[in-house]
Amino acid sequence: MRHFFLRHQPPIHIGRGLLAGIGGLVAIAAVGALTKIVGEPLLMAPFGASCVLIFSVAGSPLSQPANVVGGHFIATLVGLIMRAIFPNEWWAIGLAVGAAIALMAALRITHPPAGANPLVVFASDPGFEFLLFPVLTGSLVLVAVGTLFHRFGKVEYPLTRKPA
Repeated sequence: MRHFFLRHQPPIHIGRGLLAGIGGLVAIAAVGALTKIVGEPLLMAPFGASCVLIFSVAGSPLSQPANVVGGHFIATLVGLIMRAIFPNEWWAIGLAVGAAIALMAALRITHPPAGANPLVVFASDPGFEFLLFPVLTGSLVLVAVGTLFHRFGKVEYPLTRKPA
């Protein structure tokens, strides 16, 4: 039973954790401010989870720009297509999430927060413009802020080489 409580994540310095939190704050604030400027909604709940990956584990394959942007785009597209075809029922939502996971895995752009995008689509029933605002625009802003933020912090992001 003890193995359920083991933490496999290596310890980090408290300063690194605080910087990750500041990164998330800056990224979400930037997306929120851009929402005000352009007059289009750019924030959605899965972006908060994306910030956890981008700022806390920048070296993870799941945090890389192709995964963040591509994962959100593909998972949302799957959700939108499934919502257009199927009724808003629990089994269709499950089918959409499963299909999004499978497609992200097949395309090697898995981004766990994007797994929630079909749920957002079924809950809010947006049109296909949702792919542009907030999904594509918002995820690109998160990646841009992450890239700039990590440059100042001397953290490699995006990765320029495959992890060993």
